[in-house]
Amino acid sequence: MAVQTGTQQEERVAGRVWTVRLDPDGRPSAGAVKLSCSRPACPDQRIPAGAAAGRKAAVAHVNQHLAHIRASGGPRGTAWCACRAADCAWHTRDPDTFTKRPGGARPPTGTGMRCGGQVVLAVYADRAGRLWRIAEMCARCAAATPDCRVLDTALPPARATPAVQGKPTEPQEPAGCMAGGGVAAVFSDPTPGAGASLSPATGPAPVPRSRAASPPGAPRRTKRWGKIAQRIVPHDLEPDALRRELIELGDAFRAYQQRTEPDLLRLADLHERKARAFRLWADVTGTGALRHEADRAHKAAHAARAQHEHRGRAAADDLQDADGPAVERLLTRQQALHARSVLDYVTTHAPHPEAEVRLAVLMLTLRAARAGTGNITGQDLTGWLAAEAEPVLERLITAGWLRVPGTVAEVMASRSEDPTGFTVPTLLPERPRPFAFGKNNRSRISGWAQKVVGDRKLRKKKADAHTRLLALYTAAHTRPDGRLGLAEDGGLPLDQATAFCTLPADEVAEHAEILIAADWLTEADIAGNRLRGQLTERVLPLGGLL
Repeated sequence: MAVQTGTQQEERVAGRVWTVRLDPDGRPSAGAVKLSCSRPACPDQRIPAGAAAGRKAAVAHVNQHLAHIRASGGPRGTAWCACRAADCAWHTRDPDTFTKRPGGARPPTGTGMRCGGQVVLAVYADRAGRLWRIAEMCARCAAATPDCRVLDTALPPARATPAVQGKPTEPQEPAGCMAGGGVAAVFSDPTPGAGASLSPATGPAPVPRSRAASPPGAPRRTKRWGKIAQRIVPHDLEPDALRRELIELGDAFRAYQQRTEPDLLRLADLHERKARAFRLWADVTGTGALRHEADRAHKAAHAARAQHEHRGRAAADDLQDADGPAVERLLTRQQALHARSVLDYVTTHAPHPEAEVRLAVLMLTLRAARAGTGNITGQDLTGWLAAEAEPVLERLITAGWLRVPGTVAEVMASRSEDPTGFTVPTLLPERPRPFAFGKNNRSRISGWAQKVVGDRKLRKKKADAHTRLLALYTAAHTRPDGRLGLAEDGGLPLDQATAFCTLPADEVAEHAEILIAADWLTEADIAGNRLRGQLTERVLPLGGLL
């Protein structure tokens, strides 16, 4: 900023800042938001009606502060730039005039700081509708801050001009201010109600242009400019087809944001176009950040399409369940897909083909799926395998598939208050990752498997490892109505079920009868090399939707 000499420099005061923000209040599913203001006199407000009502309340709160500022005389010409007090972090520094100093220290005056011009009152609103900032700042910082609007310009402080050839000094006339000191919030969102600008008879004093604008006297560019993903599309970007595509994409995204109803397929198409355009932009300029943005757009497109498919399937499931009570399922459709990937992994990676070994490998894999490590107690093992727990644990350790810090007897003696840590070397992070789910999904899938294996009625029927594996396989491959397999297939391939359960095909019927007796299946049929059946209403929440 322009620095006054003598005592006027000492009389400068810090620029005032009012920050209004919206944050979630409580659980995200509740939809409530909290409105907070940086001014100590403004208490926090809880708005249960959702984000839209919160934004209206925030804009109203901002306009209350603006009215108070107007009543108190507007911005102060003797104030320091509030943006400079924050090390000019509100805008992007010009790389040609600023070099970052070690430790984030503010460079001394005269090293190319952007501050300069008169003090203005500016308002900033972020595009997400979560933050509003009113500040007394210099005109240059206001011009360089994206989405910032100048509302009023302060009268310059009185400055004594040195006498020249005996002429007395005269106070400078004010460069201009809004008539009557009026100010009003002007936000980047052009929707009605976001703010209204005044039309004074005499406008504010001209503020310096941002560096993206043409200097006075320069010829007006004929090429259209645009903005996408908070980036300005250069007017001289080549090829010209890429520049036009980026500009059109930015307009398309902004138009989509104004929709009242989402269109996930359209959104996915926009993200795919953005991914292609940003990859080409990165190739042209050699900028790694653009390539990273292209990868993010590609993932966003995939997520939007998956969400569209999920909504379609959920609607179909609701139609199928319309005649009966709604089922609160333990696994979502995506989590059921991850559960089936674990079953397939265990089928091919268990060190021994016995059913007891495979069941232990499955349960231990689910506990160590993310980090390759987990905790176990002797009660866990006996609950899964009963008398076979100790020899199975010994076989896994001997095969090198499992590592424990002590002996097998010590593991079997451990209790929930002092569990034994174990390691599965093939699942350690330095190895290739076989699973793509996160820790929350891992916990949910592990809990689902524990509920199936520890089912009360299966325990009463003394179901062995073969039967419990068959129960897991049937629960993981169901339709919304509880029937096994996809609708067009009419059941599960018998060879895949027997491969997982380590059963001969002629013994599947015997174990299916045990599941019927345990009220797990209502019926079972293995005709035509397919396993057909349906889960009972009791275990329908454990069904993993195909």
